[in-house]
Amino acid sequence: MGPMQEIGMLVIQTLGSMYLFIVVLRFMLQLARADFYNPLSQFAIKATNPVLIPIRRVVPGVFGIDIASVVLALLVHYLVIQLSALVIGAGLINPLTVITWAFIGLLALVANLFFWGLLIMVVSSWIAPQSQHPALSLLRQLLEPLMAPIRKIIPDMGGMDISPIFAFLALNVVQILIKALAQQAGIGGSVSQLVIGI
Repeated sequence: MGPMQEIGMLVIQTLGSMYLFIVVLRFMLQLARADFYNPLSQFAIKATNPVLIPIRRVVPGVFGIDIASVVLALLVHYLVIQLSALVIGAGLINPLTVITWAFIGLLALVANLFFWGLLIMVVSSWIAPQSQHPALSLLRQLLEPLMAPIRKIIPDMGGMDISPIFAFLALNVVQILIKALAQQAGIGGSVSQLVIGI
């Protein structure tokens, strides 16, 4: 890969990853019923509304799940993969293959977001347990759907919450399964450079 191809890949992957992260965050905020008046929530809404509102006219929500956000995330990831393939000289890839790769990449991205979010929460609970920072407040709300079922099973151990250990274990199992799925779908070697989240 020449320097211009590397620069092209860097720009496409960086901008694509940033926007994809914002779209996935928007989806997760809605799914977790998080505070939409939080400054970070407002940023995600303003960054995605111009594209998301037209999609919502065609793709309605189902059972309170914002399917339009999922469609937008798949479209963004699809474009990133195809543009990256064009930049490295691989040409256009079969659309069904790319959609499969994009979906698996989104699963990996969500698992990674939960993993790093949980790690940040554990560290912040030691460093600043009473912090009301908007980012930490939002992170707590996003992680609650993952943590609540585990806390019901694992009781509080004398003021020590060990539920994050089991959450990390569950996330590691999910990440292993996603890697196996990615290998079956042909995401490996140079292809993994094209797919965000893998």
